[in-house]
Amino acid sequence: MMPAHETYDVIVIGAGAGGMTAAAVAAVEGLRVLVIEKTAFVGGTTAWSGGMVWIPANAKMREAGLTDSITDAVQYLSSTVPEPANAGLRAAFLARGPEAVAWLEAHTEVHLQPVKVCPDYYPERLGATAGGRVLEPVVFDGTRLGQGFARLRAPLPEFTLLGGMMVNRLDLPHLRRVGKSVRSTLRAARLVSVYALQRLRSPRGTTLHLGNALAARLYASLLARQVEILFSADVEDLSMQGDRVAGVVIRHGARDRPIAARRGVVLATGGFSHDATLRKRFFPPAAGSVSATNTAGNGDGLRLAATAGAALNTDTTSPAYWVPASLFRRADGSRGVFPHTVTDRAKPGVIAVNAAGRRFVNEALSYHEFVLAMLRDGNGEPDRPFHLICDRAFLWAYGLGRIKPFTRNVRRYVASGELVEAPDIAQLAAKIGIKPSTLTATIASYNEGAKEGRDPEFGRGSTVYQRHLGDAAHKPNPCVAPIARAPFFAMRIHPADLGTAIGMKVDAQARVLREDGTPITGLYACGNDMGSIMNGNYPGPGITLGPALTFGYIAGRHLAEGGVAATPVVAGTSA
Repeated sequence: MMPAHETYDVIVIGAGAGGMTAAAVAAVEGLRVLVIEKTAFVGGTTAWSGGMVWIPANAKMREAGLTDSITDAVQYLSSTVPEPANAGLRAAFLARGPEAVAWLEAHTEVHLQPVKVCPDYYPERLGATAGGRVLEPVVFDGTRLGQGFARLRAPLPEFTLLGGMMVNRLDLPHLRRVGKSVRSTLRAARLVSVYALQRLRSPRGTTLHLGNALAARLYASLLARQVEILFSADVEDLSMQGDRVAGVVIRHGARDRPIAARRGVVLATGGFSHDATLRKRFFPPAAGSVSATNTAGNGDGLRLAATAGAALNTDTTSPAYWVPASLFRRADGSRGVFPHTVTDRAKPGVIAVNAAGRRFVNEALSYHEFVLAMLRDGNGEPDRPFHLICDRAFLWAYGLGRIKPFTRNVRRYVASGELVEAPDIAQLAAKIGIKPSTLTATIASYNEGAKEGRDPEFGRGSTVYQRHLGDAAHKPNPCVAPIARAPFFAMRIHPADLGTAIGMKVDAQARVLREDGTPITGLYACGNDMGSIMNGNYPGPGITLGPALTFGYIAGRHLAEGGVAATPVVAGTSA
């Protein structure tokens, strides 16, 4: 299928959260919009994610009775993002983020709700909040997409139940109490019954949560405005008129075709997580090659922008956002990457050890901080093995990686090598290449304090964020319990990225900049194609999607206003 027209007002490259936001805003404002997506699906990595959107001082907080202010947010960011780079973009984000949410709620299918208890990742810092800055998508009925539901990227199968049922965070405690609570058992029965009916008409559940719901809501917004989406198409080049970006050249099948954009082009291709050359150039050697992102993110936007003279923002404390991940093979032979974000590391009764068999980090820290500790360990040597260690009681109660709680038979995971099992710690150590006496001593030292709910070595469970990720029912410390009940288990984890932080320099209107700080007329960027406004720091949940939606909105509004600003605002200056 080729585009219906030769000329559009706006062309958006990439159908993730940032790109679809820009497209939806431009379409609502009356512009003719074309979205070009290189895969067969919308949603990008967003469709796999938790869908959290970090927007300080949003109106939803006030409606929920929670307090926040831009002043508090500035104070919090001044300590968690201390570098002066991109200060102007952070100011623009704080000023316009709440505006973006309100506008999207009023004009599109995007509807968000505050997560009342969801602490910032550094809750001890001034200006931090215990919840409300994080917004999550309201549950969405996928059948509303009609035939378009087949074009929505499915969530990772490891984050669904029964072969395709999504559940939200409020369902999880009830599923853990099935058989122990009448109320929880009835709720679980209703979920399964509804899912069974949905499967009669659909290849997966149609009650959508998390990032899949956010992607679906954005897609529904495009469908409602009849925005044209060109799937499985590659953009070969940007077309220029002088120093202005005037459109794109696409490759669809065996044919190249130029398409004009009267107002401009928005780059939202998802960063470069899967480009080996760019990873080698910007990532530390210890980072390896594992990514938890959609495989389509291989630097297309950066390469296209370079042809127009765009500058890269490389002034970051970290080139990517990190998460520890375990690897496995699915039944169909494909490689799976499981991001260990919040499901297991902070729960009581598991520790992480390095190649020497020693703990190296507080396991309940944010996933980004956890991997930074991995990258520092052993002076950043590549391919160093790290493992999560637990016992039978932990594996049954909380699961590990993609192994879900209450899994009775783990033999297939052991047979594949994904999970290592042994009757005692010494034999477990030998199986994973660690000196048995060292791992035995590590477990003994940890257990000594854990019996009393203490972690003298790392202080696990010492902040509201860490306790939030633990098990509230476990006393006295929701994050600490002994590792004592045989058999014992180990799972190897690797440094992995959740998205790249290095991207194009932009101004407060989301316009791509040249090295001299001047904007390239007609070229915009958002999402991971845009350089991180947090400079590679990770202050809280949703600090990638929050800016993606905000700057997608800013780009769409600026294009609707004619794509012209009276005074250029250079990145890093006041907004």
